[in-house]
Amino acid sequence: MAISPMQSLATGPLPNRGASARDGASEIAVRRHDAPGISRVRPSRKDIAIVDIAIDLASAALLLDVDGTLIDLAPHPDAVVVPAALPGYLSTLSAATEGALALVSGRSVAGLDALFAPLLLPLIGSHGAQVRLDPKAPAVCVPALDASLAAALQRIAATMPGVLAEDKRTALALHFRACPHSGPELMDRVAQAIAGRDGVEMLPGHFVIEVKPRGIDKGTAVRAAMARPPFAGRRPVFIGDDVTDEFAFHAVAALGGTAIAVGRPRPGAHHVLPDPSGVRALLAGLAAEAGQVHRRRD
Repeated sequence: MAISPMQSLATGPLPNRGASARDGASEIAVRRHDAPGISRVRPSRKDIAIVDIAIDLASAALLLDVDGTLIDLAPHPDAVVVPAALPGYLSTLSAATEGALALVSGRSVAGLDALFAPLLLPLIGSHGAQVRLDPKAPAVCVPALDASLAAALQRIAATMPGVLAEDKRTALALHFRACPHSGPELMDRVAQAIAGRDGVEMLPGHFVIEVKPRGIDKGTAVRAAMARPPFAGRRPVFIGDDVTDEFAFHAVAALGGTAIAVGRPRPGAHHVLPDPSGVRALLAGLAAEAGQVHRRRD
């Protein structure tokens, strides 16, 4: 049984009628309420249920997936674009939650740092196999994937046109967004490659199949993080878009928190936002509210 990294660690007021925050095609209305630091949002896309989402930054821990949630998906993992305003929102919200904002991603910790540089945040990478809750400390990682297995998976990618292998050391992802029809064959071949190997499992996602340590996922990582500073004692809010985020949705619900899906309803999620631009609009509204609270205190 694999040991997880966490186990191994000893602006002016917004009008009450709802100011609109725009980012791309989606719009979310952010409305002030009497309690400072609490914002409520209402998705505006017609095919998304209209619900209020209340987030109190004074007591919340924000746990955010990246691809398909904070940023739009791209044909290649290296082709994604971080919108210029996004790091500023994250920095403001990290300060407002006293550091209790973490990115929770399938990407490696090193890849997340490179994507959001120079911003440094608490990170849960590779679906929980890499963890760095202190932005100034090195990441704690499970052992690297067996070299012979990694090589076998690389060979599978090399023989299937359009399949891209991404080696994260602690896991290996095979992306097939460029050839979606290859999914069933790829899954069969990966299943054969890991058959009989202890301690690893296959995790399907958005046009990707990842081979990773068994028993470690975003849910186990979120539960462990919520027991440690600066997250302990806060109410978790997790936002994610993929089937791999459902582990975290259930973990957050069990902790009395709020789970928000992106794009469509998912098991365990309490609310739905329409798309990454909707998530960024939510964060923009929260960051604006945090700025107002800070100015009122000054």
